[in-house]
Amino acid sequence: MENLVTDRYPIAFRLYPYVRCADQSASSPVRRPVVVGGGGPVGLATALDLGKRGVPVVVLDDQEGVGLGSRAICFAKRTLEICDRLGAGEAMLAKGVQWNVGKVFHDNRQLYSFNLLPEEGHALPAFINLQQPWFERFLHEAIVRAQAAGAPIEIRGRNRIEAVERNEGFVTIDVSTPDGPYQIEADWLVACDGARSPIRSMLGLGFEGRVFEDNFLIADVKMKADFPTERWFWFEPHFKSGDSALLHKQPDDIWRIDFQLGWEIDRQKELQPESIRARVSAMLGPDVEYELDWCSIYTFQCRRMDSFRHGPVIFAGDAAHQVSPFGARGANSGIQDADNLGWKLAMVVNGTAGEALLDSYDWERVYGADENIANSTRATDFITPKSAVSKLFRNAVLSLAEAVPFARTIVNSGRLSLPCTYDGSPLNGPDNALMPARSRPGSACPDAPVGDEWLLRLIGSDFTLLSLNATVPENFMAHGVSVKVLSLAASPGSAIAERYLGAASSAVYLVRPDQHVVARFVSFDADAVAAALSRALAKDQTNA
Repeated sequence: MENLVTDRYPIAFRLYPYVRCADQSASSPVRRPVVVGGGGPVGLATALDLGKRGVPVVVLDDQEGVGLGSRAICFAKRTLEICDRLGAGEAMLAKGVQWNVGKVFHDNRQLYSFNLLPEEGHALPAFINLQQPWFERFLHEAIVRAQAAGAPIEIRGRNRIEAVERNEGFVTIDVSTPDGPYQIEADWLVACDGARSPIRSMLGLGFEGRVFEDNFLIADVKMKADFPTERWFWFEPHFKSGDSALLHKQPDDIWRIDFQLGWEIDRQKELQPESIRARVSAMLGPDVEYELDWCSIYTFQCRRMDSFRHGPVIFAGDAAHQVSPFGARGANSGIQDADNLGWKLAMVVNGTAGEALLDSYDWERVYGADENIANSTRATDFITPKSAVSKLFRNAVLSLAEAVPFARTIVNSGRLSLPCTYDGSPLNGPDNALMPARSRPGSACPDAPVGDEWLLRLIGSDFTLLSLNATVPENFMAHGVSVKVLSLAASPGSAIAERYLGAASSAVYLVRPDQHVVARFVSFDADAVAAALSRALAKDQTNA
């Protein structure tokens, strides 16, 4: 990776250098439909989704590109599916290290291994490991391609948001630049400015939760090694470099190692190269040659805002919620925020839906955040027991797990990120008990092969009527929305039949633009589908 240093900001990739814009010379603040605060992975994904839907969007970022350090590296299958839909997935897959298998150790014993994607028939792997700077770079490259195709996306580097004022129906934003300050107005402001969110602080909004009393050292090392491309996690490792340890392979011969350090540590001392090398060498052995690439110490925090929407200001990613890194739920859940918000905000901007649809973003992504926080908290409590009794229980479970399969379900080295199923969402329509639970309303559509194609790529980014062995019209429109019709044959025993038909011989699915299921029926009924579409647009809500 090329390391660049500008006169103000150390960055990995300089993607959007500062250029003076016309808004800075305007006699009064220019009103923009959508402004995104923050050019990290969530901000870029949000802008890309909105721009590809024809919504003019301006991204304000205080840097000129991607910051240094690998940071988030584990990107889950659902994130890859979203990025594939946005046009960035192919590059991520080509650069990333693909993996499906993990192994769990206690001391020097392997307890068991697991496969996160044991079934065939998926276009994308369970996970890739890819340094966050590359992830952001590939999103930016997709934005450049979208801009060339006419998508109204603008990214302004070195444009720092200094103040935000909420007004009736819009916000006023004070921005500082190398050429001085200016103001801009926005009908909608999407805050994607990280866990320390200046925008959240400017509005005086809370961020409540729990900080865990433990510290973890990230050591990215460059080395040639014959470890397999798997996730290896040790409880009480025999090499004594920490109370637990994690090993992952990244691209370019970089390996991520995490060491659990405990709470009462000297952070400055632990970040000294000689201290880090002592831990790494104890783990790898004295004969392994390596270089330190990037290091950091972090603590676990599980927190979220009470609400992710505050009038015309909407929060996403770490600005809205924060979880521990174990389980890879941070960036992955943030990309799911962008996926959930993009189509909804686009439909509100273009007048197809009312603001109640944005209230469903708050409901669904708070639900997703609570699911992630619960999983992250359980993982943290298991990895870092806080009493002698809880540690005794933890180690008893580990001893059983080596020989008794049921105990492995209790072991928690970080429940890895899965797509959120929005059970109970106000947007969900009717279900059918004959069909599989995995594709019920609220769930993300499972992928499946369709001839030489893949189902999710055929569904795309619009409301879609997916017909399997059912008779449906060639076109369907209701509530001002033209619904794409996708008619497929599903033969018994095929992957698509197993994942969508179950015990039914035919099925009709209404699928949202973010590829989550709205409703499903055994046959087509125009009134029933129209009613489900109305519900998915939140048109039955009071402020729709």
